[in-house]
Amino acid sequence: MKKAKMIEWQRFPSPHPTIRLYVVTYLNDGLKIKGLAALPEGKGPFPGFLYLRGGIKSVGMVRIARIIQFASQGFVVMAPYYRGNQGGEGNEDFAGEDRTDAFAAFEVLKQFPKVDPDDIHVFGFSRGGPMALFTAIKYPEIRSLVTWGGVTDMAITYDEREDLRRMMKRVIGGTPEKYPEEFEWRSPLNYCEELHTPLLCIHGMKDENVSVEHTLKIEARLKELGKPCETWIYPEYTHYFPPKENRKITYALCEWMKGHGKGAE
Repeated sequence: MKKAKMIEWQRFPSPHPTIRLYVVTYLNDGLKIKGLAALPEGKGPFPGFLYLRGGIKSVGMVRIARIIQFASQGFVVMAPYYRGNQGGEGNEDFAGEDRTDAFAAFEVLKQFPKVDPDDIHVFGFSRGGPMALFTAIKYPEIRSLVTWGGVTDMAITYDEREDLRRMMKRVIGGTPEKYPEEFEWRSPLNYCEELHTPLLCIHGMKDENVSVEHTLKIEARLKELGKPCETWIYPEYTHYFPPKENRKITYALCEWMKGHGKGAE
């Protein structure tokens, strides 16, 4: 993969007095991809935080308030919208070819002002789970990885999300029975041998969007391989946690990341 190129850096209004926001345009696979960047005030260098959103198209879009939450913990954040969104070119591929949009965003984040390129962390929510896991597999130098309600097996997603089947058949090409290799390729559970980054999985047991089975399966597989995997399982919560708990867990996961960062060596 060629080194990603940042081609535009445009200031965006920020509701936070000490966090600056920018819409970033970068080039990947010959496509212009858009994303949102958040930079805290101060000289830095700061650790980098790659935020990989869930959903597809207008569902699960990058939220400014969420990006600011992480930037407020002392990270420079990059959140790609993925191809075909918010004025970007191309079409999403649900953790297929569009995973390279995350790879390129990682490369771009390392070029940001005030970022320590040797202290980058990755976070993936829901569909962003496989995007994050594949990024960490591609770049073993990533310091830490967190998934929250993250998908690990696309065939399970197809089975449990009847409302997504039409989209998945259109994007992936068919069902898991007809195209098992396409579903397996999009399932990081099948590539655990290649993951070397410390992983934390956060999941609500009442999650009906992405069942806790996704996290339990990858935890079991990594333990089988003798690789570390920490899980924070919450019996009372669904895919979306109450605001107060969300804030508390967000702070805790950021501290967990910092515990694996360059400064913790």
